[in-house]
Amino acid sequence: MTSKIGEILVKSGKIKPGQLEEAIARQKELGGKLEEVLVKLGYIRDETVITETLLKQLNIGAIKLTDIEINPEIVNLIPADIAQKNKVVPVLKLGKILFVAMLDRTNLGLLDTLKFITGYEIQPLIVQENDLNKALEKYYGAGEVESISDIMDEVTESSEVEVVEETTQELGLAELERAIQEKPLVRLVDSIILNAIKMGASDIHIEPFEKTVRIRYRIDGTLREMTPLPVKLKAAVVSRIKIMAKLDISERRLPQDGRIKIQVEGRAIDLRVSVLPCIWGEKVVMRILDPKSLMLDITKLGFPERALKEFYRAITMPYGMVLVTGPTGSGKTTTLYSALQTLNTPYVNIMTAEDPVEFNIHGINQVLVRAEIGLTFASALRAFLRQDPNIILVGEIRDLETADIAIKAALTGHLVFSTLHTNDAPSTITRLVDMGIAPFLVASSVRMVIAQRLLKKICPYCKEPYEPEAELLEIVGITPEEAKNITFYRGKGCSECGGTGMKGRTAVFEVMPISRTLEKMIIEGASALELQEQAMKEGMLTLRQEAINKLKAGIVPIEQVIAETMG
Repeated sequence: MTSKIGEILVKSGKIKPGQLEEAIARQKELGGKLEEVLVKLGYIRDETVITETLLKQLNIGAIKLTDIEINPEIVNLIPADIAQKNKVVPVLKLGKILFVAMLDRTNLGLLDTLKFITGYEIQPLIVQENDLNKALEKYYGAGEVESISDIMDEVTESSEVEVVEETTQELGLAELERAIQEKPLVRLVDSIILNAIKMGASDIHIEPFEKTVRIRYRIDGTLREMTPLPVKLKAAVVSRIKIMAKLDISERRLPQDGRIKIQVEGRAIDLRVSVLPCIWGEKVVMRILDPKSLMLDITKLGFPERALKEFYRAITMPYGMVLVTGPTGSGKTTTLYSALQTLNTPYVNIMTAEDPVEFNIHGINQVLVRAEIGLTFASALRAFLRQDPNIILVGEIRDLETADIAIKAALTGHLVFSTLHTNDAPSTITRLVDMGIAPFLVASSVRMVIAQRLLKKICPYCKEPYEPEAELLEIVGITPEEAKNITFYRGKGCSECGGTGMKGRTAVFEVMPISRTLEKMIIEGASALELQEQAMKEGMLTLRQEAINKLKAGIVPIEQVIAETMG
C-alpha cells in the first residue's frame, strides 16, 4: 500500500521520483509511515495534502481492491463480524481519516458506527460488489456465521413468512409451524444464537416493541444492542425459539420456561429459555451455558496466594460447611464448581441439589430441584443423607428448613457447600442466626465464608495511563501522596472492546476462615461488624481492599471499584 501512495503522489506532481526513493530508503532505515517520512523531509507540507491528493486521484472514493494489498493493522481496525455483516473493508489510514471500501456510501448510520468503533473519521470508497466480497473472504475469511442482515432480507422476501405480522394471533397453528420452519428464518435464529456465543455473551434478549424487535447481548455483565429485527418477524422468531425449546407455541398469555441444547465447535451448549408476555408481544431471554466459559481450575479464579491456600485448606477438610455469598451474577457457581472439580475423584461420592443445573460435570451426581412437585432443596438434602455422600452442594440456602438440614449434615461428617445472598462474609453468619439457627450450631459447622464480586477488566488493547479525578481517589481512600506512586489506567475504547474500554472480568474475594476466636464470638452473639474487625486482625482482606489492590495493579478501572465494592 505504501508504494501505491508514493506512486499516486509522484503521478500527481506532489513529489519527484527521486524524493520518493529517498523517503522509502529513510523509511526502511527509521521505520514509521511513508507519509510521516515525507513530511519530516519537507517534501510534503502535511498529511492533509496526501489525503486531498488521494481523494482526487481515487475519483473521490473509487478503488479496485484486487490491485492492492491492505496492511493487517488496518484490517484489524474493524472486527470481522462487523465487516462481514455490513460489507465493509478498511483500506488505508491517513492521519485521523480511515478510508473504508463499502457498497452504500450514503448509509450515515453505518458511517457513525464505524467512526465509533475505530475512533477515526470515515471516508467511504466506492467499490464493486464482486471485489468487495473477494476482499472480505481474503482478509476476514468466509465467516462461520451468516450476516443477520442478509438473512433478514431473505426472510422478509418470503411470502409465507410475510404473513406472520400483527395477524399472528389469528393464524392457525399449522400455518404458523410451516412459517417458522422456513430455512431463512431458521438460519436467522441460529445466527442470533451463534453470534452471541462467538462474542462471549452470557444472555440473549429478544424484546418486541411497537415498531421494531430489539436484540441485546449481555457481554461481561453489560447489555449491548445488536442489529434490530423487523417487527413483522417477532411472532415467527419467538415461535421458532419455542419449537427449539419444546414449548407450547399456541400459548402467548402465560410465561414459559424451557431448554435448548445445541452443538457448537464440538461442544454441547445449553440455553435456558424464558418467554414472558409483554404488551407488544413475547419477550425471550436465553441464558447461554457454555462449558468453554466455565473456569474449573481453582488456581485461575483470581484468589490472592494466601486466600487460595486458606480456601484449599477449607475444602479439603473431611467435614464442615463452606459458604459462598454474593449477588446474582457474581460468579458463585463458578467458585463452587471449581471446588467440586478439585475434589472430584473416584474415591468420593459428590451429590448436588441445584436450581437449575447450570453445567454437567462428569463424576458428580447432580439433582435438579423442582419445587412444583415437592422436590425442594430440603427434601433433596434429606434424600442425599441416605445416599452415603461425602460431599454435598446445596445450590442456595433459602429457608430455615434447608439451613437446618445442611448444618446438621456438616456436623455429621459431611463436607457441605452452599450459597447465600449477603453483602459480605461476616454478615453471612448473622444471617444464619437471624434465620433461626442456634449460634453454637453455626460456630461448630461453618468452616469458611467467602464473599465475592466480578469486576470488569481494563481492555488490554486500548489501555492507557491517566490521572483520575481527586474525588474518585477520595471515595476509594487513596490519598494524594499514595496516588503519586501509583500508575492508574483506563481503556480509551477500541474495536476489540466495542468502544467500552473494558474487556473480560476478574473476581475479587473476601475470604473469612472461622478461627477459634471467631467461633467464640459467634456463640456470644457478636455483630457482623465485630466479626469483621476480628477477621481483619487475623489477616482477612475485605472486598474493597482486594478491589483496590487490583486497581493499583492496573487490572481494573477505579469506576469498577466504586460501583462493585462501595455499597
